[in-house]
Parts: sequence; structure tokens; C-alpha cells
Amino acid sequence: MKRIFVAPDPGHLRLRNATRAVLGIGLAVAAAELAGLSLTASITGGLAALLALFTVTDGTVRAQRVTTALLPAAGFPVLALATVLRDLPLGRDAAFLAVVFCGVYARRWGPRGHALGIFAFMQFFVVQFLHAAPAQLPELYLAAGIALVAAGAVRFVLWPIERRTPLAAAPAPLPGRGLARPTTRQAFQTTVACAFALAVGQVLSEERWYWAVGTTWWIFVNTASRGETLVRGFRRVLGTVVGILAGLVVALPLHGAPAPTAALVAVCVFGIFYTAPVSYSWMMLAVTVMAGLLYGLLGVLTPGLLVLRAAETGVGALFAALAVTFVLPVTTHATNDAWIQRALLAVRRCTAEAAERLAGSPTADPAPHAAELEVLLGRVRLALAPLVHPLSPFRDRKARARQVLALLDDCAREVRGLAAVAADPDASHDARLAAACWRVEAAVEALLTRERARDAADRETAAETAAAPASAASEPLRAAPALAHLHGLERLLAELDGPLRTAPRSPLVRS
Repeated sequence: MKRIFVAPDPGHLRLRNATRAVLGIGLAVAAAELAGLSLTASITGGLAALLALFTVTDGTVRAQRVTTALLPAAGFPVLALATVLRDLPLGRDAAFLAVVFCGVYARRWGPRGHALGIFAFMQFFVVQFLHAAPAQLPELYLAAGIALVAAGAVRFVLWPIERRTPLAAAPAPLPGRGLARPTTRQAFQTTVACAFALAVGQVLSEERWYWAVGTTWWIFVNTASRGETLVRGFRRVLGTVVGILAGLVVALPLHGAPAPTAALVAVCVFGIFYTAPVSYSWMMLAVTVMAGLLYGLLGVLTPGLLVLRAAETGVGALFAALAVTFVLPVTTHATNDAWIQRALLAVRRCTAEAAERLAGSPTADPAPHAAELEVLLGRVRLALAPLVHPLSPFRDRKARARQVLALLDDCAREVRGLAAVAADPDASHDARLAAACWRVEAAVEALLTRERARDAADRETAAETAAAPASAASEPLRAAPALAHLHGLERLLAELDGPLRTAPRSPLVRS
């Protein structure tokens, strides 16, 4: 609970994004209802709007518009396929697994492929959730089309948050070839896991088996290693179980009453968007309560159904864990070093841009690199999550991982401050700033490779020599804030050297 409310939210971006999601999805559902569409179609439209607002994360507004416009091309054929095959188990199951593989494989094309793959998968899923029939397909298309238009209107016209506060593009996945490529490896892992989850899920329930497949699919979203996947599975089960308990208290007594159910669904939507960047468990709690409320609207909500949902979730998490352990596994430590290094490189790039901006360059801008650092820190937290998890038995590694995360968070704070100072038009060039920037870059280089650090140290010395004669003529008051941030970065990077360079048998990285 504390993490949700104390997590950094620069510009209240999470708050604004969550509020906009409620408006966009509410408008989509209201438009479907005004068009006289069925409850099944309205729910389909609401989900389409939610996915459009949640999964489209391209780095530019123009790219976001293109991806949103392409969602029907990825989702509508799958929607038709799912409705036609819903009562043909063998064909339905084979088609679902094909959609799973293609949806994960599409992530190799970056944020756009990621969004299109999720949208396609969820169109197949929603048909199973709503038991939609082929005769309903035209109104499902209409509802989804209306929803995407409504979501796009809210996002790009009525409340264009990204136009004023550009989002940092999602970091490119770690490189690899063939089966070592993350997207290829995950496509096989996810498909194998979903196949077993589907089979066992159908043993538990011939009607609600899809929750096991959905659990497995979402556990593999935004993970890169065995440890990340295991932790994500644990958090999903935890959030689902707590959400089911909350559903027994909140959703069950309503008996599907439209007005209070709609209000609580809006609260859940807000919770999904507001908590997603900081807590997967809390996001899953909101998703689970919302699913219970929708079951109430459909008139099928019972305590037994909620218990079945918990069982199906456990099945999905189990097979995700088994697949990530035995099918083309990648250890947690194999990914830690790469993400930490990319975060440090973002610190260096931001520092270099800030130095140029403070030196008078009109084109230099450290702000995008500061935003990139925030995104990369999210990946670092995800990579290190298995080590800092309360159930982790490696106490020394847990302590070092927590230390690394704390120091990187402090680096991000100093970088944000430096970027803000550099953006000030009154900030003037002080020769000491160049020397301080070189020292920060040298510190980053020292953490990355010792050989490259020697070159950086030579440049640092040259910069200090060049800066020394001009220091007396500098403007200390204007330079003081930037120097304070740079000195803070120097200190933090020096402190990072210890936990990142440990004994070979107990490292945080390179193990």
C-alpha cells in the first residue's frame, strides 16, 4: 500500500493516465449502450478500449496513433476465428495456441508488435469469457470499433497527455539470435506452458478453462528470465487470491446491480492503470475484482466460480513456472548485468546532454534520457525482483540487490534534478560543470569496463585542466544546483562500485 502512494509520479502522470482511462473506457461503454448493443457487446467494447489505452506504448504520439489504428487488423480476424471455433474444441484449442505463439513472437517488432499481439490474444480470450456466438460477431465488431474510436478520441484529442509529456519508449529487448532471441524463446515457452495449462484447465472446468491460459500468457508479458517469471507468477496468484476475497465482499452482494457495479468497475479500471507501473499484485487485485463484477453483470457470479478462478490461476502459474524452468531457460543473473549497464549508460547520456545544454547548446536536451532512465529502472527492478523477494533464500545477494536499487533510484533523482536545472533558461555555463560532467562519465565508464575507464579518466584530466583558468570567472550561484546534482551522482556511482563488483561465487551480476 505504501509503495503505491509514495512511488515517484513526475507530473502526476500515473494519476492523469488512470483518470483518462476511466473516461475513455466509460465513453466507449456508454457509446455502445446508446447504440443499443447487447451487454456482451458493451463488455467487448470496454475491453477493447482498455487494451488500446493500456498496451499502446509507442514512444511518439504519431506511432501511438498508427498502432491504435492497426489494432482491428490484428484483433478482428482473431475475434471471428474464436467465435466460429468456440464449439469445436480441437480446432479452438489449436487456434488459440497458434494465436499465443504469434502474439508472443510479434514482440520482436517492439512496442507495436507487443500491443498487437496482446490485442489479438485478448480477442480470442474475450470470446471464451463471454461465450460469444457467431451470430453476435457483427455487433462485437461494431462495439470494438466504437470503443477504439472513443479511446482514440480521448487519448489523442480530448486529453493528449503524451503530447505535453512525451513517454519514454519501451527499452529494446536484450539481443540474441535464433532460440536465444528473447521473443523466440518466450514464444516457445509460452506456447508449451499454455498447452499444458489449457489441458489441465479443461479438466477442472470445460467452461472456464481459459483463465488458466490467460494466467500463463500474462505471466510471460514483460519478463526476460526464469526468476522474473517465477516472481511474476507468485504476484499474480497473490493478487488474484486477495482479489477473490475482495470480490466475495464487494461483488457478490451486489447481485449484478447495474449502477453500483458500473461505479465499482470504474474504480477497478482506475486501480489497474494507477498501480500497474509500481505493483503487479495490486494491479491483479483490481483486475480480479473487476472480473467478478462483470460476472455479476452477466448473472453467473457465485462463490464457487470465484474459487474455480483461483484454481485455474494456480494451474496457469504452475505451468508457466515449469516452462520457464525447463524450456530454453535463462537464469536471473544472466539478465541483471545487461539491464544495470543500460541504466548506467542512460545516466551517462543524460549527463553529457546536460553538459552541452549548460554550455549553451540550443539542441541538447537531457530530458528524454532522464525519462529513458526511469523506464530502464523499471526493467532493472523487474530483473532484480527475484533477488529482493521476501522468499529469496540468498540473504547476501538480497542485501546487495536492495543496495543497488536504492543507489540507482537516488541516481535517477539526481538525474531528474540535473535535467530540470539544465532546462532553466537562466542557467549559465560554468567551467566547473564540464569537469564535473567528465567525472560522472568517467565513473560510469569505470563501472562498465576498466579499460574504457582509463580513456575517460584521461578526458577528465584534460577537461579539468581546460576548466581551471575559467573557474574564477564563473557564476557560482547559478552553477551551484547543477554542481550539487553532479557531485551527488559522483558519490552514488562510487558507492555502486562495491555491490556491483563482488566475489565470483556470490555476485549480484555476472554469475
